[in-house]
Amino acid sequence: MSEVHSVCVRYHAAVELIGARWSGAILRALFTGHRRYAQIKAAVPGLSDTMLTERLRTLEVEGLVERHVVQSSPVQVEYHLTEKGLDLAPVLEAVITWSHKWIPLPREAAGDPGTG
Repeated sequence: MSEVHSVCVRYHAAVELIGARWSGAILRALFTGHRRYAQIKAAVPGLSDTMLTERLRTLEVEGLVERHVVQSSPVQVEYHLTEKGLDLAPVLEAVITWSHKWIPLPREAAGDPGTG
């Protein structure tokens, strides 16, 4: 019989962080150049203001995202990936590649060029 190994604490923390509902989609939006709150929200269908705010704060606390206030009229807030966040690029690309191979598109999204 094979031996059961415990899950690495670091691995578990990483999967919980980037796998939390909406976090991966928010990170993907930031990787594709969406920087302002409204741009991120528009890039992630179904994401509520409350959840976006909560996830951005979590990603900021975890050091993946930085919040920058742009002194303009009116004042604008932009979000940028940190070095730690940018290091997730190959991880997210691997998930995208895997999803394109194994996750079927919902029927209503099959004709939508923005899927994927």
